[in-house]
Amino acid sequence: MSGELERASAEPWRSPSPVATWIGFTAMCVGMFMAVLDVQIVATSLPTIQNSLGIDPDRMSWIQTAYLIAEIIAIPLTGWLTLTLGMRRLFAGSVTLFTIASLGCAVSGSFIELVSWRVLQGLSGGTLIPAVFAAVFVLFPASKQGLATTLAGVLAVLAPSVGPIVGGWITAGASWHWLFLINVLPGILATLTGALCLPRSGFDRAALGRIDLVSLLLMATTLCALEIALKEAPQRGWTSPLPMALFVVCLSSGWAFVARALGRPEPLVDLRTLADRRFAAGCALSFILGIGLFGSVYLMPVFLAFVRGHDALGIGEVMLVTGLAQLLMAPVAVFLEQRANARLLTAVGFAVFAVGLGMSAFQTPRTDFHEMIAPQIVRGIAIMFCLLPPTRLALGHLDAASVPNASGLFNLMRNLGGAIGIALVDTVIFGRAPAIGAALRDQLIAGDLAAADFVGIPAFMVEMQRDVPPTPRAIEMLRPMVEKAALTQAINEAWGMIAILTAVALVGVAFFGSRQAPGGSHPQP
Repeated sequence: MSGELERASAEPWRSPSPVATWIGFTAMCVGMFMAVLDVQIVATSLPTIQNSLGIDPDRMSWIQTAYLIAEIIAIPLTGWLTLTLGMRRLFAGSVTLFTIASLGCAVSGSFIELVSWRVLQGLSGGTLIPAVFAAVFVLFPASKQGLATTLAGVLAVLAPSVGPIVGGWITAGASWHWLFLINVLPGILATLTGALCLPRSGFDRAALGRIDLVSLLLMATTLCALEIALKEAPQRGWTSPLPMALFVVCLSSGWAFVARALGRPEPLVDLRTLADRRFAAGCALSFILGIGLFGSVYLMPVFLAFVRGHDALGIGEVMLVTGLAQLLMAPVAVFLEQRANARLLTAVGFAVFAVGLGMSAFQTPRTDFHEMIAPQIVRGIAIMFCLLPPTRLALGHLDAASVPNASGLFNLMRNLGGAIGIALVDTVIFGRAPAIGAALRDQLIAGDLAAADFVGIPAFMVEMQRDVPPTPRAIEMLRPMVEKAALTQAINEAWGMIAILTAVALVGVAFFGSRQAPGGSHPQP
């Protein structure tokens, strides 16, 4: 595959002007932003879609799961697709399909129809993130890569933060169809702009006939089985029959895929790139970032909806703080990333991000907007340094021919980290909340004032009931408060878990090897 990539990269490009290149790259970033935003805004309105289409509650989550499965299959294919189609054709084709699928979702009249369009959305949207980060190192010289990485990084991490407020605003002011229709006009503009401004490259038609369909089937089976297993395991139990069967399928097909990929001269996904220690360490950090990033974006709406009772718009207003902190920090990140040691910035970024996650592990059932500002600001400041320097460290030293495939693997690891992180979070919440609730109930009966304060029961009421068996009416009256307090404490434990896992990234920084020069140039001896 590397030989084909080298031949493809050696083909003459019609190089656009620097201004046109930046305009084309911005169009790519807009397409990527649409794809990431789509996941978040749809998540806020699943109940509305369910009621409109008459979908059974136990099938509702498949509206999201179908997209995520298709997306995670498409991400590692980005390298092969870039080789075959060229960056310009891949981007224009992906955004075109994503726009058509968005329109199809908007006009869907049944569950099956909507899920089918969501699969197409995921397949087309999945290539956009790795394509953008590959473009950073293919389109720009080292002196401009910091700014390009920042533009892509800000939009990639901003979308999950602003998604809830955009989805809430649409849900409150319009019908659910506009969750998908808002993609149409930006999609058309991004497609036309990218097609006009991105450099032209050759189209390897022969590669289409050489596609390794067996590897494609094995990879799709592996990732699909893993995604469904992670979705089902927290509620069913990790050792229950369905998740265990899916994990067996995942491992067996995954082993066959790896063996086939390593044994072919032109693999569908070149796993040999992972032999590069710096790239492998970057993938590990990307995986850990996925746990913290996706886990935090998941935990906040769960707490705000089920404990505080906020609607989608209210949740979005609270979460907007993280997005604003990211935007304000972006110029600082560009400045430091061009001048400071990348490994040091990465270590500081993950350390501060872990602290920001840990700060949310002390919430009470009364925690709301004001108490959640400081942790969000800390996380918003840190995220840019968890994304930008590691991306440059992992991809910046690779030759241009290897970057598209490597970018696909790098971004796949972040999505896998997110999927596994959310599964672990759900496991903590579902597994710990009942036990915590029972413990709180016993503590209240025993007159524990600290437990009463956490639940929100005045101390004088506890003193009045001390040594007096609680009546059934009192138990029923306090049940909702105890359940919310138990859920809060379980969520706190989940915050603590992902904070600890994020801190593990500090170990991974040591494996980047040689010292990285500021500005993303090649490592110094």
